[in-house]
Amino acid sequence: MSVLTRDEAQARAKLLDVHRYQIALDLTRGDETFDSRTVIRFTARGKKKGTDTFVELKPAELRSVTLDGNHLDPDTLTGNRLPLKNLTEGEHELVVDAVMRYSRTGEGMHRFTDPTDDETYVYTQLFMDDVQRVFAAFDQPDLKAAFELTVTAPEGWTVLANSVTEQQDDGSWHAAPTPPISTYLVAVAAGPWHSLRTEHRGLPFGIHCRRSLAPYLDADADEILDVTRALYDRYHEKFEEPYPFDSYDQAFVPEFNAGAMENPGLVTFRDDFVYRSAVTDTERQTRAMVIAHEMAHMWFGDLVTLRWWDDIWLNESFAEYMGYQTLSEASRFTDTWTDFGIARKAWGYDADQRPSTHPVAPENVDDTAAALLNFDGISYAKGASALRQLVTWLGEKDFLEGINTHFARHRFGNATLADFIDSLADATERDVHAWADAWLRTTGVDTLTPKVTRGTDGTYTLTVDHTGSRPHRIAVGVYDQDLTDDQGSHLTLRERVELDVPQTAEQPIGKRPALLLLNDGDLTYAKVRFDADSFTTVTNSLSGLPDPLTRAVVWNVLRDAVRDAELPPTAYLDAARTHLPRETDLAVVEGVLTFATAQIAGRYLTPEQRPAALTTLTALCRDLIRRTEDGDNPGLRLIAVRHYIDVAAHPDTIATWLADGTVPGGPELDPELRWRVLARLAVLGATDETTIAAELDRDPSAAGQEGAARCRAALPDPQTKAKAWEEMFASDHLSNYLFIATAQGFWQPEQTEILGEYLERYWADAVALAARRGPAIADAAGRWAFPVYAVDPETLRLGERCLGQEDLIPALRRKLADQLDDLGRALKVREG
Repeated sequence: MSVLTRDEAQARAKLLDVHRYQIALDLTRGDETFDSRTVIRFTARGKKKGTDTFVELKPAELRSVTLDGNHLDPDTLTGNRLPLKNLTEGEHELVVDAVMRYSRTGEGMHRFTDPTDDETYVYTQLFMDDVQRVFAAFDQPDLKAAFELTVTAPEGWTVLANSVTEQQDDGSWHAAPTPPISTYLVAVAAGPWHSLRTEHRGLPFGIHCRRSLAPYLDADADEILDVTRALYDRYHEKFEEPYPFDSYDQAFVPEFNAGAMENPGLVTFRDDFVYRSAVTDTERQTRAMVIAHEMAHMWFGDLVTLRWWDDIWLNESFAEYMGYQTLSEASRFTDTWTDFGIARKAWGYDADQRPSTHPVAPENVDDTAAALLNFDGISYAKGASALRQLVTWLGEKDFLEGINTHFARHRFGNATLADFIDSLADATERDVHAWADAWLRTTGVDTLTPKVTRGTDGTYTLTVDHTGSRPHRIAVGVYDQDLTDDQGSHLTLRERVELDVPQTAEQPIGKRPALLLLNDGDLTYAKVRFDADSFTTVTNSLSGLPDPLTRAVVWNVLRDAVRDAELPPTAYLDAARTHLPRETDLAVVEGVLTFATAQIAGRYLTPEQRPAALTTLTALCRDLIRRTEDGDNPGLRLIAVRHYIDVAAHPDTIATWLADGTVPGGPELDPELRWRVLARLAVLGATDETTIAAELDRDPSAAGQEGAARCRAALPDPQTKAKAWEEMFASDHLSNYLFIATAQGFWQPEQTEILGEYLERYWADAVALAARRGPAIADAAGRWAFPVYAVDPETLRLGERCLGQEDLIPALRRKLADQLDDLGRALKVREG
């Protein structure tokens, strides 16, 4: 299949104005395919003698095509391109009748049958270039049009779309025409949905999920709708442009590849956000943040859309920044930036230090395949961090004025980075263009290091050594030891100094503080280091810092130092063992334990060191469980229990929990915890297929099917491993979620003796699988099926040899390149 290049898109945009799509889908034709009929009305301009172009389509069968009533030969379809020859200037009508395939990979029209009740659901995910899997289209973001859909669905189904839908007398569903939107934003979700509907400020609101999840959605409906209403109101305080569509539905759909998708009027979310087991308040905050992120897209992304995919950061960075900021203003989740700092921001730092790094706003995105690779920690986390720094430097008032100018200038149209910066520049006297060049067109992470100098009068001054090229406006936290604390473990904030880097003069700080923390408040994007005295203070008193966001910044400094081989991994573990038992912020606890388990114990320490690390982490989790015995912090207790399960080196305790159905003192083992325990028991060889099958009988849900696949793949049995490998790489029947679950169970550091043969096989099998099943499965194969436990030079050699092949599809090449860079980093950390 051909990918669309930027040059081709620009040429077609000069030739065509697309006005309207009328799409008829018939979802009653069986389990494998559906019918798709598309009428496209468009204008060709500027070429009176006629010119050629093409429309995109990926059909199972192309039945017929007419252009202005004249039949075209379906056999002229080449790959995904149907040529339109000798177009004359003026109005045209293209009619395409095709049979399309359902997907099991989360791309195009995904079809899912719920194992709980055998009900079937379908939904679209048309991002980038997957609209061609559902209907014929001029598939590029700057050829916006109105879309009018009619859907024939099985009896008992409800059809949702971008606009209000109504069932017609003939049983079909009709969606009202949309305003002009891009092809990738068209959405349909059909099935026997469980729906809760309400109205807010005259606008229809709805939330939807599959029927088997109805009790869980009902339990959280008030929270979801309250957050939605509060965000809607807060965005209307920020934005002068009213919400631009006729309804706001949120559908929680199965086997969704992303967290959510910003289809105007019909946002789709992965239905993991309909919690059927206990979750922490941080996880509820994450769900609320995703709601906030997607709602921001209604303006930035849907109302005003990028012209080409090089500006995808304008969509994602804006929604990421606005989501965290607006949620903190409009809801009970007031500490969103702590979670961003400890969890999300690390994603950006890691991505920006790999060979695959790119500017936040790249200039050379030549085609859609290259663009797909830019949906990473740079476009989201680094971009949002850059915008937060911009607001710090520019001021929120001028920032919002520029945003509103941007919306007014480009409503229902397309815009570029240059348009965005021009709108901001009109709202301020500051040189926003220079700021954009420094922040958005460069790569890598700056490093800021404090230097403290004692003057002749006994007072101290601060200068900041700056490695990098970007300007930074930061806050410097000046902390003293709390002398009223008998143990000397608490720190008090003396002052928070605002500082521009590079500095123009030394900054007086008075007497020598116990701790100097650059980037206190986490307002910029840069790695930070400590001076020697401050590092000693952090080692002794990290948990005594008064603010969770400050503690998150410090933990990130330690994390970066480990990754850069400047701090031994055992030192990070020691800090966690010392300070995490006193931590109160759930996001910080979760972030530190996740890094300590997955990276420190899982990769950065040698196999010989791993048992001691697991012992330390087990003791740490046990302390947190004991600390929460009074029941006053169930979220912290849940985190501790989860991680205790994950690091258990011996099966006895967790096997007893599973048999009893509860942790002593709580919590009871809900389905998520039961599968978690069983997966760890499988790794340790302390369970079997009979027990897994019995658990699946107990929980036959989709999540149960995934849990069983994960457990079976984790069993330390050669025959079971061979079967799991066959299902992942030789068969194409696994859905995207079942593939991921199987991959998650397969590689285990405790099972090196029986996994050796697969280290050699992985590379050829992953390449073949990616070529056969496409980008979504390629990404999963590179991310989840990669042998991350095998930190050795031979794995690196095999991987680099694989990267030398010319036939890797871009999605797999990028994922393998990133994995191998992380592997090389882990080897350097081990070398010390």
